[in-house]
Amino acid sequence: MSHRGLLFLPLDFSLASYKTIMSYKSLWIGYANTIFYVIVGTAINIVMTTLAAYALSRKNVMFSTAITFMITFTMFFGGGLIPTYLNIQRLGLLNTRWALLLPGAMSAYNFIIMRTAFKEVPESLEESARIDGAQDFTILLKIMVPLCKPVIAVMLLYYGVGHWNSWFSAMIYLRNRNLYPLQLVLREILITNSTMAEFEFISAQGDEVEPIAINIKYAIIVVATVPILTIYPVLQKYFVKGVMIGAIKG
Repeated sequence: MSHRGLLFLPLDFSLASYKTIMSYKSLWIGYANTIFYVIVGTAINIVMTTLAAYALSRKNVMFSTAITFMITFTMFFGGGLIPTYLNIQRLGLLNTRWALLLPGAMSAYNFIIMRTAFKEVPESLEESARIDGAQDFTILLKIMVPLCKPVIAVMLLYYGVGHWNSWFSAMIYLRNRNLYPLQLVLREILITNSTMAEFEFISAQGDEVEPIAINIKYAIIVVATVPILTIYPVLQKYFVKGVMIGAIKG
């Protein structure tokens, strides 16, 4: 940190910042909460999006065009922050985990992609299954889902990363710090610098405080990013294929 000018190689190697992070209790609580939000929230998202996309991709569903239009309408127009907050409050979801999971149970954009993918499946497969006595849930689970695995993998990535990076909704709807997701904990550290006293890094020499704080900030960013960096390569092979399948038709 005392070096001035261009630096091509690090002068020293230290894991002190990471060791300090591991001792911060709120970080691990945020990690556990975020993992819960990612797993449960993504499961809700996939179920809701799959059911809606399948139902509204069938030609014999009454008012499917009107319902699809209403869902798409929410992509461009919303009620606003205050009406949404009042709605969450009256539903009794304020300061609960469900305030982060239920309001965004389905993304209109992801719904359109999955609906388009379901419509690309040949109708002859569905007709053959119905002749054999298959019902809608059987067709969905045995035919549609296996044939649309790339799209579902992309939905998992979209929803999962969205939950992992989400912090604004938690800042608005949560007051209990034990429910804070990881990103909201990081926001406090990166913006308010409220953890300097807990880390006992405040020194009488003012020049030493800021470099140490910067080290802590960068280390936290790395710790928070590593899980996504490990998951993305697994789903990367489905990413381009899934998006292209869902983008052939509007």
